[in-house]
Amino acid sequence: MNGSPNGSPQGSEDPAQPASRRFPRVTRDTARPEGGGRAAPGDAPAPARQWPMLAVLSATAAGLLLTALDYFRAGCLVIGVALVVAAVLRRVVPSVGMLAVRSRFTDMVTYGLLGMAIILLALAVEPVWPPIAPLLKVPFLEDAVRFTLR
Repeated sequence: MNGSPNGSPQGSEDPAQPASRRFPRVTRDTARPEGGGRAAPGDAPAPARQWPMLAVLSATAAGLLLTALDYFRAGCLVIGVALVVAAVLRRVVPSVGMLAVRSRFTDMVTYGLLGMAIILLALAVEPVWPPIAPLLKVPFLEDAVRFTLR
């Protein structure tokens, strides 16, 4: 079976040479992420050009600081919200600088799902001290913990 419609093997420039199963040394079909450009004009200072990434990193650092200061639930909520904001920024802002890692859809789904998972886990956690009830009750969580840990 030939790989292309004109009868030549797929991946072969010369019809006399068979197609190789090795990956090419130079990749020609990798596209740059859609938002990979600058978020501000080129004459702006570097921090201003990367404001979406700096906003998300600053919020994440604030969440980590809250977690280190023994406010675990609040810190995790801030980190989760920062990731959800990253998903919204990736959707709304046309050029987000270094916040664009993959395609726009993949970035939005990744940031959004991770952010929502962190938020839900932060709401469901039971802190050891002071004994505060979780804000979100997951019906099967106690049975799962009992089955796996006890």
